Amino acid sequence: MNQFKSSAELKASAREHLLGHYGTAIGAYVIVACLMGVVTVAVSLIVDIRTVIGTIIYYAIMFLVSVLMGLFTSGSCYLYLKIICGRPVSVGDLFYGFQLCPDKAIVIQAWITLITYVVNLPEIILTYKFTRYAASYQTDKMLSLMLPYALSLILSGVVSVMLDLFYAQTFYLLHDFPQYSAVELLKKSRRLMVHHKGRLFYLYVSFLPLILLGILSFGLALLWILPYMAATEAEFFLDLIRNKTEAA
Repeated sequence: MNQFKSSAELKASAREHLLGHYGTAIGAYVIVACLMGVVTVAVSLIVDIRTVIGTIIYYAIMFLVSVLMGLFTSGSCYLYLKIICGRPVSVGDLFYGFQLCPDKAIVIQAWITLITYVVNLPEIILTYKFTRYAASYQTDKMLSLMLPYALSLILSGVVSVMLDLFYAQTFYLLHDFPQYSAVELLKKSRRLMVHHKGRLFYLYVSFLPLILLGILSFGLALLWILPYMAATEAEFFLDLIRNKTEAA
């Protein structure tokens, strides 16, 4: 009989394994956050999103940036798997995604990002219109967009969560099964998450109070909370794959 760990057990194990590694985990998180922040700000300053062409160029560039970030997602998964398995780690492990099947990491991230962009298209269009109306002080038209804009945000949020639940294990699987193609890894993640999406969703929800505290601390506490979450997700993967293997 499968003995999956509870959310509390996964968190406790993650905290135990993170002891002595918080500096490395925080350093890796800061590097990725700074890179993404610098690129986002630079693109925002260079591209004029008040025009149609500018908006298209902006989202095209950000799509490419998001796809390339798959390399860092792969490296981050590798780093946390090493932490959870008790192996020596360094911030340099974050760049392991550039060494292990970078093409597959990019394809995986491209697929997930493409779906996200397609679903977010109504939100993107409404954001552009809202910006134009705000620039010309057309308050009545801005108000008329509030409801559809709110609905588009809800749709985007729901789809983002679903994508995360379906494909949460893909990058971990890439490191366990590098011989698989990107498509096979995506399919394997979906199969692996059958009957377990609820468990992972509950795990995500259980972190909401901590995330709120992190926001109230002006983001400082998130430097500890986000690595804690990432380590717990790695614990979830190892617990899942271990039980699936034993049941096979």
